[in-house]
Amino acid sequence: MDSPIVITGMGLVSPLGCGVKPVWQRLLAAQSGIGLIDRFDTADIPIKIAGLVPDIEQDALAGFDVNQVVEKKERKKLDLFSIYALAAAKEALQQANWLPKSEDDKQATATIIATGIGGLSTITQALRTMDSRGYKRLSPFTAPAFLANLAAGNVSIKYGFKGPLACPVTACAASLQAIGDGMRLLRSGEANVALVGGAEACVDPFSLASFHALKALSSESDEPAKASRPFDQTRNGFVMGEGSGLMVIETLAHAKARGATPLALLSGYGTSSDAYHITAGHEDGQGAAAAITRALKTAAIKPREINYINAHATSTQVGDAAEVAALRGVFAEDLPNIAISSTKSSTGHLLGAAGGIESIISAMAIINDVVPPTLNLTNVDNNFQDLDFVPNHSRTQSVQHALCNGFGFGGVNAALIVSKVDDYDSK
Repeated sequence: MDSPIVITGMGLVSPLGCGVKPVWQRLLAAQSGIGLIDRFDTADIPIKIAGLVPDIEQDALAGFDVNQVVEKKERKKLDLFSIYALAAAKEALQQANWLPKSEDDKQATATIIATGIGGLSTITQALRTMDSRGYKRLSPFTAPAFLANLAAGNVSIKYGFKGPLACPVTACAASLQAIGDGMRLLRSGEANVALVGGAEACVDPFSLASFHALKALSSESDEPAKASRPFDQTRNGFVMGEGSGLMVIETLAHAKARGATPLALLSGYGTSSDAYHITAGHEDGQGAAAAITRALKTAAIKPREINYINAHATSTQVGDAAEVAALRGVFAEDLPNIAISSTKSSTGHLLGAAGGIESIISAMAIINDVVPPTLNLTNVDNNFQDLDFVPNHSRTQSVQHALCNGFGFGGVNAALIVSKVDDYDSK
């Protein structure tokens, strides 16, 4: 039997703060990271709220301190999504104690960091510069900053990782696909260790206006913390967020051989395409159901063995309904007995980084036997009344297997199953 794949390090940068421990504590305390945008003037755009990463001045305990991540002279070369990835990588690699010095270990380390949009803010700023000052005023670092694979590239360069490098750019399923790709590299023997997940920093007037044109975003601003309300009758769109979630993964045999602590098991992964529509999945969720079914098959577990589902649910009418339809198709009569929550109610929707953060949250649910809540759920959709969405308060319960979903524009679907490592760790 092939050695199972385990997580040995995790790193988070999120609207709830930075660091896995404080983010997890705030999530369980039902705190929200969504607020009014103060990074740029929103007077001329209809969207006023987002899930922004707090800086150290706003949040002394867990705010983002760029000075601890990158030197000032280097910042002009990097878009914010790359800086967030560098911060999450630092935490994950330190926890895993994977800072290889030998050439063999560097060659055996893969870097797979996804994004949905990449350096959008660098692009929009460059366009403003061209319009106002001409093309000669553009920085030579403009293109290297905005390219989608540069989060992975910059992390690889910093740590000397010379194994496979990749960047899935598959919308909101990208991070889960990065994790799945990393799992395949470990299985094939192309890498012994992989740093996987995603990064996003696309809260920008252009992106907000673009998604608003699709009628995908909530335009509420009076009570930002209540705007993201998945599964609620009154849900009216998602709230855009930013951040990064990265994990170090390796086989259990490799982890044991080097004395690393396995935190949780990546037991199953599946992906699929709807082949249907550029922005919406089938109403019956058949593509999403296919990805989940494949994940269950690779994990070799039955649907009823799942104890917790970290839903993709973004707080849109169509998307939440399609996901519930997919879950009903897979889990049937067992679904009402499974805890389901959408932590996007706390963080907003981090697009390409969503799965990176939510897979870590799923792992923390496994490790701690606690299920995080769905915030702002006061009037459950009439079609979902029989389901357990863990409304507004976290819950202590046994979590042996957790499912994490990610679905994106273009019809892409991905599903990851995270499991307790205890049963395998004794083998």
